Amino acid sequence: MGRLINRNPNFWHRLFEISFPLLTWLTVTLPLWLSPFHPAVVAYFLLTFAVYFFYKSLTVTIYSTWSYLKLRKMSHINWSKLAKTEKDFKKLYHAVIITNYKENTEKVSLTLEKLALQDFPRKRMIIILAMEKREGEEAQKRANKLLTKFKSRFLEMGVTFHPVSGNEVVGKASNSAWAAKFLSYRIRKLGIDPDFVTVTSCDADSLIPPKYFSYLSYLFLTDKDRYYHFYWAPVLLYSNFWEVPLPVRVQATISSIIRLSALAKPSSLIQISTYSLSLKMLQNIGYWDTNIIPEDWHIFLQAFFTYGDKVRTMPIYLIITRDAVNSYTFWSTMRSRYEQEKRWAWGITDIPYAIYKFFTTPHIPVLPKLFRLIYVMETHLFWPTSFFLLTLGAYALQLINPAFNRTALGHNLPKLSGLILTMTTLFLLVLIVIDAKSRPKRPASISIAKTPLLLFQWILLPLVSFLLSSLPALEAHTRLLLGKRLEYKVTEKI
Repeated sequence: MGRLINRNPNFWHRLFEISFPLLTWLTVTLPLWLSPFHPAVVAYFLLTFAVYFFYKSLTVTIYSTWSYLKLRKMSHINWSKLAKTEKDFKKLYHAVIITNYKENTEKVSLTLEKLALQDFPRKRMIIILAMEKREGEEAQKRANKLLTKFKSRFLEMGVTFHPVSGNEVVGKASNSAWAAKFLSYRIRKLGIDPDFVTVTSCDADSLIPPKYFSYLSYLFLTDKDRYYHFYWAPVLLYSNFWEVPLPVRVQATISSIIRLSALAKPSSLIQISTYSLSLKMLQNIGYWDTNIIPEDWHIFLQAFFTYGDKVRTMPIYLIITRDAVNSYTFWSTMRSRYEQEKRWAWGITDIPYAIYKFFTTPHIPVLPKLFRLIYVMETHLFWPTSFFLLTLGAYALQLINPAFNRTALGHNLPKLSGLILTMTTLFLLVLIVIDAKSRPKRPASISIAKTPLLLFQWILLPLVSFLLSSLPALEAHTRLLLGKRLEYKVTEKI
């Protein structure tokens, strides 16, 4: 099969691109086209999906609770002291690539301030401001201001201006690859052993806690497979929690809790947003691919299809915070949040890549590849389909095939589905508590009268999930099906 695919890779890649979005649409519309002929099959499918949703909700609740409790425990450990006991500690350097495009100086300054507070020796930290050449003079001015303020606090602080060229796609991946190649050059010039350098891919608004690089140092130095591992702390969208509109706050909270729960499942964990890896592995896999937009899962797959099941993401039990989407008006914020979710859902492009690699990497055993492929496919299929199947599926069946309502299964389907979903909503009580414990405290500038809205907001969850999750994800899948590529748009965060 691999030889056949390699004879005409473009044809097969496009076929793989079409097949999965087509599956998404077949799943979403299944109650419409199958109800006239096999209503019982539709009913059992909807019940099975409701049970599956219950299971997913239960596991998120359990794992997020477990992660929260472990986070509280691990955050009190003196990681700096532990790391210093390792014999190669003084050989270790940490590099941070901060990709930014049209970000304001204050936001990037806050990110750098957090890096300057690390309890790891900052004279063994290298910062690269990864900017885009197309931004022009503004990028140069911003870079000069940041260099003047922060350069003396680290071993080295450099700036790159990425020129988009050839088949590159504008975005974090191509910018990061350009900056990482410059970093490799600087590491050689400084005479540093690249085997003892980690690279952290950092977004412009990622606030990294002071113990992060000491914790990373200890994990890296005690990890026998450190050249095959990524390292990730959950990135929670809490930095501007009290400033964003209520619908965006709901979606940001759900995203944060799901990320928190993922931390407790290292066997399937894949890093998101801000993460670390060895410079050695990054160089060996050819840096980030430059023809894609969502880069975090993709670079994991790059490494996995190079080295196989040895590639894992190791959890770091500290919290990194980022801003949720926020613009100058309510409607522009909603539009920007929709675009951000659509960009995240464009990670569906990892599926044709993974299918292609599944057949063209004979050096990797089939079962580990199948496990990873199914996990990625499950995640992207659940994203756009869940709202439609859970809320509209049973009604579509009743409207299209009224006769089925007179059967025992047809009569009881809405009751059974409703019972399962009601039981699922009980898990929200646990998530509300975890959210209250994890988010920043209410600032004095925010009226206490607004606090009850934190409970009211959960009533809007179904509507918010439809508008800001399922719908943009479905659009991303549809664009891939029709061959309409997504262009990278910077998320507005004031």
